[in-house]
Amino acid sequence: MSENSKSRQPTTDDASSSPVRQPEDKGLPGSGEQDSKPSEQKRPPSRRLAVAIGVLSVIAVLLVLFAWRLPPFSSPFERTENAYVRGQVTTISPQVNGYVADVLVGDFQNVDAGQALFRIDDRIYRQRLEQARASLASSEADLANSTQAQASSRATVGSREAELASARAQRVRAEADMARVAELAADGSLSIRERDEAEAALRAARATVKQAEAALEVARQDVRSVEVSRLGLEAAVASARAAVRLAEIDLDNTVITAPEAGQLGQVGTRRGQYVSAGTQLVSLVPPRLWIIANFKERQAGLMQEGQSAIVTVDALDDRRFTGRLQHISPATGSEFALLPAQNATGNFTKVAQRLPVRIVLDADQEGLRQLRPGMSVVARVDTSNSGREKQ
Repeated sequence: MSENSKSRQPTTDDASSSPVRQPEDKGLPGSGEQDSKPSEQKRPPSRRLAVAIGVLSVIAVLLVLFAWRLPPFSSPFERTENAYVRGQVTTISPQVNGYVADVLVGDFQNVDAGQALFRIDDRIYRQRLEQARASLASSEADLANSTQAQASSRATVGSREAELASARAQRVRAEADMARVAELAADGSLSIRERDEAEAALRAARATVKQAEAALEVARQDVRSVEVSRLGLEAAVASARAAVRLAEIDLDNTVITAPEAGQLGQVGTRRGQYVSAGTQLVSLVPPRLWIIANFKERQAGLMQEGQSAIVTVDALDDRRFTGRLQHISPATGSEFALLPAQNATGNFTKVAQRLPVRIVLDADQEGLRQLRPGMSVVARVDTSNSGREKQ
């Protein structure tokens, strides 16, 4: 038994030298699938990555097109955030010097046109008005005296003319008497003495005429002198009347009024404060407001006056207002700078310039009263009717 069993048991040498049968792949289920699954599992991630990269590339291109408003995202509206609400802010200043007697308004108060805002102590200006009126009365009295003097001088001229006429008549009579005396003296009817008396009377008559002519000329010169002095007195009266009017204006200017309706800014002037002419007392903002939008030059090239516009206000939770483009600036903002840029020398970097445009808002829109000058807005202008395509 032992020998047979021993002979049946294989030795280690036989086991190592004899080939060992491996199970065939055909007979084992799933052995081929294990080889193909790794290759199939590696391929799908590469495809998904390629698809993801392609999708992201398309999205990036679309975002760029959208950001630059290029087709198919181009819009007829030109947009800018460089836009602000503007208004005609008026600085209220006195035209005369003095101490503030009354402050009749408060901060941010609504006022009407002509409403009194401040009063300046007017005592000095009242006295100046009285002084001007007194000077006017004196000038008018001098002018009245000149009128009387002119009438008197003209009457004197009339009297001298009458005297001249009388003297001429006397001369004519003396000449006639002399002619008759000469005829009678020639035939011896009159004596030489009577002839001499006639000649003396004629010479006296002629001298009286010359004297009357001189007196008449003096009277006429007096009239001219009175007329010249009267012109000076009339000018003095006109000057005095102008002084009275100026004094009245200064007195009226002691009450500072609102030039138009609007809302006041902060009132920093106090009672008793000395103010000079031109001193800023308060600012007045009328209700007329508009928008100044600064578009790039390529955007402004598509704009025309009258195009419709939409404005959204940041401070009012992006509330929208409609309006129209009223005016386009004749030059870019850099041209109005105090020191315009000079690019004639050195390096040059092209910078897109901005062209201001004025947009007026349509009336009767809700929320217009809430707008304030200086607010930031976003402006859009519809350029669809510009007649030119966007380059």
